[in-house]
Amino acid sequence: MKLINIYTSSFKGLSQESWMLALVMLINRAGSMVLPFLGVYMTDHLHFSIENSGIVLSFFGIGSVIGSWLGGLITDKIGEYRVQSLSLLLSVPLFCLIPLFKTEAGLAGIILLQSIVSETFRPANSVAITKYARPENITRAFSLNRMAVNLGFSIGPALGGILSAISYEFLFFSNALAAFLAGLMYIWFFRKRTRLARKKARNVKEAVAVKKENSPYRDGKFLMYCLFCMLFSICFFQLFSTLTIFYKDTAHLSQQNIGFMLGYSGFLIVLLEMGFVQLAEKYFTLAFTMLIGTFLCGLSYAMLAFDYSMVALMLSMTLLCIGEIWTLPFMSTITALRSGENNKGAYMGLNGISFSLAFIITPYIGTLIADKLGFNTLWIGTGILAAAIAVAFYFIVPWMLKDKNKTGEEIA
Repeated sequence: MKLINIYTSSFKGLSQESWMLALVMLINRAGSMVLPFLGVYMTDHLHFSIENSGIVLSFFGIGSVIGSWLGGLITDKIGEYRVQSLSLLLSVPLFCLIPLFKTEAGLAGIILLQSIVSETFRPANSVAITKYARPENITRAFSLNRMAVNLGFSIGPALGGILSAISYEFLFFSNALAAFLAGLMYIWFFRKRTRLARKKARNVKEAVAVKKENSPYRDGKFLMYCLFCMLFSICFFQLFSTLTIFYKDTAHLSQQNIGFMLGYSGFLIVLLEMGFVQLAEKYFTLAFTMLIGTFLCGLSYAMLAFDYSMVALMLSMTLLCIGEIWTLPFMSTITALRSGENNKGAYMGLNGISFSLAFIITPYIGTLIADKLGFNTLWIGTGILAAAIAVAFYFIVPWMLKDKNKTGEEIA
């Protein structure tokens, strides 16, 4: 009963807007079948080499860098509502165009363009979460949003595994439909609220001089933090590139079972995230939460070098999910605490760039190491790197936030 009370209480106090942002994300991500299967699509359907598939996947990361930077820049200028609306609606035709490109160069180009458009959504969405959440609920608001992502991710890949066995084109059209529905729902709910918020903001600006705040690109402590976020992401994002190839080529899982394995990860996070985040907020410091979360992610990959039976694969995925729960939502909270009132978009954008750079590096480095040195070397190296990053987070997070704690700016 105590565990049930902890779980149910973790949902209390969240605003209507936070719930709607999560619902929009759920609809959008329920169609996210493309990314986990792109590597398999290129090697199995288009017959690209593993190395060339990694190069093409890196263009998604390049687009993510550009999109995160652009999204953070224009969010602070035109607002998160317009950025999210445009990103969702413009993604629709781009998803439909992907199946028309059959060469490495053509597929890399359309993935680059689609990634730029879709990734402008991320910093704008993060700003919206902080805007509509109470200060004491920011981490739980991010967790609710991530829970929606993972609930959609548990539906999408499971369905994607079934559809890809019939036709890969279904994956792209389903993603387009989900983005369209998410865009319509977002515009319907937030259009009026955004107009009221703009009117209120104009009144505040007329009464109070807006404080000029520093750029995150000149914030040395935050830049170092983002560097380690990028290194963590290089480890974690094996999930979206080399892990699915490992499942197919080494563990000999079918496409349907790959989809079910990814779906299991999403379901587990939906089941555990809000409760685990509440426990971490109550009993752990931010630094310790990042330490244990990052270490568990590394351990989940390292164990694959020694056993890849179905039981081991399930245990590995379970540890990866718990590590993800205790790392990713808190990364966003730390970024929000470090930023000011008028530059949240830029800070979220820069933190998003650290993830996007990992999308460039991870597919190429991961597939190259797997191809030349074997998957065992890749998994052990990932585990060692993650353990080192965990220790770094433990010291960097309090060092970066101590100035904010002294001035109390994080409460504002």
